[in-house]
Amino acid sequence: MCHMDYRNGNYTKMLFVDYSSPFNTIIPSTLTSKLEVLGLSLLLCQWISKFLTDRPQAIRGCVQSPLLYSLYTYDCAATYNSTTIIRFADDTVEGGLISNNNETAYLQEVKNPERWCQENNLLLNVSKTKELIVDFSTKQERLYQPLNISGTPVERVDSFRYLGVHITQDTLVKKARQRLYYLRRLRDFKLSSQVLKTFYTCTIESGNSTMQDRRALQRVVGSAERTIHNELLNLQDIYSMRCRARARKIMKDLSHPNNGLFSLLRSGKCFRSLKANTERMRRSFFLQAIRSLNQETPRI
Repeated sequence: MCHMDYRNGNYTKMLFVDYSSPFNTIIPSTLTSKLEVLGLSLLLCQWISKFLTDRPQAIRGCVQSPLLYSLYTYDCAATYNSTTIIRFADDTVEGGLISNNNETAYLQEVKNPERWCQENNLLLNVSKTKELIVDFSTKQERLYQPLNISGTPVERVDSFRYLGVHITQDTLVKKARQRLYYLRRLRDFKLSSQVLKTFYTCTIESGNSTMQDRRALQRVVGSAERTIHNELLNLQDIYSMRCRARARKIMKDLSHPNNGLFSLLRSGKCFRSLKANTERMRRSFFLQAIRSLNQETPRI
C-alpha cells in the first residue's frame, strides 16, 4: 500500500469502481481454480463448485457471496509503489499518489483492472464509477488530466461516501487557512479588532472538525490570534460550549426523541452517565455533552 505524502505539491487521485452485478457473473470453474491456488482442499473446492452450479431455485442472496467474491478478486492487486487497491467485497477504490504531475502509474493502474475484468468475466460500470482528487496544495489551481475508461469519460466528483465514510476533496484545515488570507486583508484595511474577531467567528471558528483535524486547526487559531491581536477560545472549549448549548435545547424540547437521555441523578447536581461499549460511542455527542454538563459549576 502506498504512503500518501502530500508534501512538495503531491496529490492523490481516487477511483471508486462500480461493477455490474459482480456476484452474479463469477465463473464457478475460475473461482475453484483460484481457491486451489490459495491452498484450499480439493474436497472443499469441489463442494463450493457444486454449491454454485446446477441450482435451479432462485435465492435473494448468499452469505458466502462477499467472501467468495473477495477470494475471486484477490489477484487483482496494485503493481506500483505509488498506487493501491482497497476492496471490501465488491466496493473497490483505486488510489494513486501523484508526484511532479506524473500520472503514468495511476493511469496504468486503472487499465490493469479493466484488463483483469475482461479476463475474469466482470464488467466495469463506467457510468457509476467516480473519480475524486484530494489535493492539499495551497498553490494555484492545477489542470488535472481527465480520465477515460474504454473511451467513456469518468465523472469527477467533489465528494464520495465509501463504506460509510464521507470523503471530500477539500479539508477544513485547507479552508480555514484560505480564510486566514481574508482575515489578514481586513487587518491591513485597519478594521477594528472586534470586527476581525467577528469575521473569524463566522468564517473560521464555525466549522465542525474531526479529532484528526483539530491539532492542525488549533495552529490556524494561533495564526488568527496573532493577526487580530486578540486571545481566542481553543477548539475544545468551543466544542464543549456548543455541546452544552445543543444539550440544553434538547432538554427543553420534551418531544425530542433523545430528551430522556439527559436525566439528573437523585442529588440533582449531575446528569446520569451513559454506558459506552465502544470508543465510537464514548466520543458520541450525547456522552460528551453529559460529561461537559457535569464539569460545569455545580448546581445549588
